[in-house]
Amino acid sequence: MDAHEVFLNTSFQERNDIYAREIKKLGKQSLQKALNKAAWMPTDIDFIITVSCTGIMIPSVDAYLVNELQMRQDVVRLPVTEMGCAAGISGIIYAKNFLKANPGKRAAVIALEAPTATFQLEDYSMANMVSAAIFGDGAACVLLSSEENAPGPKILDEAMYHFYDATGMMGFKLVNTGLQMILDKDVPNKIATHFPDILYPFLERNNKTIEDIDHLIFHPGGKKIVQTVEEIFGSLGKNIDDTKETLRLYGNMSSATVLYVLERFMDKNPEKGELGLLLSFGPGFSAQRILIEF
Repeated sequence: MDAHEVFLNTSFQERNDIYAREIKKLGKQSLQKALNKAAWMPTDIDFIITVSCTGIMIPSVDAYLVNELQMRQDVVRLPVTEMGCAAGISGIIYAKNFLKANPGKRAAVIALEAPTATFQLEDYSMANMVSAAIFGDGAACVLLSSEENAPGPKILDEAMYHFYDATGMMGFKLVNTGLQMILDKDVPNKIATHFPDILYPFLERNNKTIEDIDHLIFHPGGKKIVQTVEEIFGSLGKNIDDTKETLRLYGNMSSATVLYVLERFMDKNPEKGELGLLLSFGPGFSAQRILIEF
């Protein structure tokens, strides 16, 4: 949203109308860019997942993309709306399981977020101030395939981890002026406390340790979360420089952010056999992780 739209269009209807208008544009641009990069046609997609938590659309944006790009009329659609920042990885997990059950198919996961459409002009809470400072708008698309010998990283494993009794730590409250941010200041501490349970059993079931991971591909929720993760892994000789740079350049774009970090690694063309660990956190409270091999 442009600055004047943020401060002048304060009703939920006005903001959501802008969200719907711009998300359609961003969705088409991000999907088309990814298709061009992979040399795929829109009709090559068998399964389309759209993830977004910063506005409401019925029908969801994927319906418009089917029309705009003349995708196949039998394409399978899955809109995901309530997974928050974790949804970029959630979408990949859902796509991976669809592809595992359907060999020789192709999927697109499109993360579309406009946190500026949720800014509350009359809310002077710390949560609103912090979210306004760290969140930014963004879109990203990742393409997946279950075809034999398909290029790109291979997903080795994936899992979700759910924190008990933490539903009030992060999310949105629906108020008359839109989506009001809920952001508990204890989120970084909660993550740090649960990190061993989030990470080590997941790696152990793949016969890996953190030392085996070459690339840490983390969602940068904010400065404190980045510092927490950096403290945990810095002692192990691992860095999250690309996560930090993504936050510096674009802010926290909710579900799209981890896909920006992933693209930075993919563009570096890692050596064959190197391992990457994707990790993001979202409302619920939950942690989502994926182990990939380049």
